[in-house]
Amino acid sequence: MSVTVENLEKLERRMTLTIAATDISSEVETRLKKLSRTVKADGFRPGKVPMSVVAQRYGYSVQYEVMNDKLGEAFATAANEAQLRVAGTPKITQRDEAAEGELAFDATFEVYPEVKMGDLSAVEVERVSSEVSDPAIDRTVDILRKQRRTFAQRPAAEGALEGDRVTIDFEGKIDGEPFAGGKAEAFQFLVGEGQMLEQFDKAVRGMKVGESKTFPLQFPEDYHGKDVAGKEADFLVTMRKIEAQHLPEVDEAFVKSLGIGDGTVDAMRADVRKNLEREVRFRVLARNKAAAMEALVKVSELDVPKALIESEVDRMGEAARQDLKQRGVKDADKAPIPSDMLQLFRPQAERRVRLGLVVADLVRAQNLQAKPEQLQAHIEELAQSYEKPAEVMRWYLSDRQRMAEVEAVVIENNVAAYVLAHTKVTDKALAFDELMTA
Repeated sequence: MSVTVENLEKLERRMTLTIAATDISSEVETRLKKLSRTVKADGFRPGKVPMSVVAQRYGYSVQYEVMNDKLGEAFATAANEAQLRVAGTPKITQRDEAAEGELAFDATFEVYPEVKMGDLSAVEVERVSSEVSDPAIDRTVDILRKQRRTFAQRPAAEGALEGDRVTIDFEGKIDGEPFAGGKAEAFQFLVGEGQMLEQFDKAVRGMKVGESKTFPLQFPEDYHGKDVAGKEADFLVTMRKIEAQHLPEVDEAFVKSLGIGDGTVDAMRADVRKNLEREVRFRVLARNKAAAMEALVKVSELDVPKALIESEVDRMGEAARQDLKQRGVKDADKAPIPSDMLQLFRPQAERRVRLGLVVADLVRAQNLQAKPEQLQAHIEELAQSYEKPAEVMRWYLSDRQRMAEVEAVVIENNVAAYVLAHTKVTDKALAFDELMTA
């Protein structure tokens, strides 16, 4: 058939679809006859319900299904003939005028854009690197020690020190009035580990069991509790219990408690280094990948289909709904996402779609698809951080969806490598702490 495509605005197109009325009525009749074999109705045996009853009860829904199916087939055929790459779902409206015996519809839709890639060699990209230092290993070992520390009650005459676990009662008031969340009994926290606001933490240091103290506390402007953010409160604190921490010695007993087979301190440090180096590789790769993708977007020109942006906004809204559900928010999966929240998603959604289109175009143009050996190597690297790598590998390889996720990551890595190979790269060495806290 001959297809005429009308260009509207940017990526928007429109074409007319025609369907013979007899094709609709014939298919409706065929489906109703098939339905009549199994439909049940009071006063009739199964398969013996008169067609007039079947048509009266199900005619409208069957007509709707047939119309949708026929329009879908007609649109797919027309789009294929016109060699169009359709983005999103077309909007179809019936025309008032049509040839005798036909139904006519306008299909309005968007097509995928042409991506114009600029000169990558003119773009500057910062590529970072980092190494695992001995002090980083020392700090990690200290964290492992803290995870296995024990506590013993301090003598009554001694005050609370940094690292102690204290049990307190406290009550806060603003302008002499209590406020929500400002009171607790037998509340525990570790002094000096950032679990409380700094002013509160400092006020508790040096207090002895049975001692009470009143002190002012200024809540930060950006405090998570909006009712008290930026306000000054007076707190009354009473010390109930002080427990000094005891960190295990770094010896063979400690190493064995970590499940390290060799049981030596050197083996433990080597294991810690290996794990940290793996984490550093992933973080460096993620950071360099982000820089490469930013360069790719910067040098590319394209119009972004509105339909794809709306679809991504909906997907992000659904992800937010599921996140609220997992956090225990009641009926979060049923409540609609507020429109103002969806608007907040829109800039990020637009950038994601834009980047996805640019990446897909570059992958096709430069043959950057994931190779089997790359997939295997990536899964092996992921599995190494688990106790039983072979089982983790089988877990990935046995599921198509998980393999698709791995493939997407490998393709992104290929794209990043291509971009970094064709841009002006400036290398920068990052300190371990700077990389881990970024």
